[in-house]
Amino acid sequence: MSGYVWWFVLAFGLLIAELVTGTFYLLVIALALASAGVAHLLGAALAVQLIVASAIGFGGSLWLRRSRFGRLGRKEAADSVQHMDIGQIVRVDQWSASRTARASYRGALWDVELAAGEEAVPGEFVIRDIQANRLIVTRRTP
Repeated sequence: MSGYVWWFVLAFGLLIAELVTGTFYLLVIALALASAGVAHLLGAALAVQLIVASAIGFGGSLWLRRSRFGRLGRKEAADSVQHMDIGQIVRVDQWSASRTARASYRGALWDVELAAGEEAVPGEFVIRDIQANRLIVTRRTP
């Protein structure tokens, strides 16, 4: 078999693996291998084919990492769900000495903690952050 066939077979294998796993990085590497196959068809030497595959694979991976498909700071699914709670109102009837309380929110009892600098008085509070199963709140201003 010719060299270009091997490049295309490898590219096709990575394309199938990308369809199974759903990662775009394998797609970029598959395109790089297919480009090396095209370089072989155009009569390029093996060193040039390897350089083409490396350059396209490396450049494509860097581009993908900077795109919306490969961002590092992706939120976990739990963070996305909890994010909708920030800014919501929760009512606290009594605070403990440790500036914590239990409050009913969305049909369940939650641990509530006052943010730094807040006064521990009963009333309505705004959720500013969520740390594990604890709501961090500040006093609601009218």
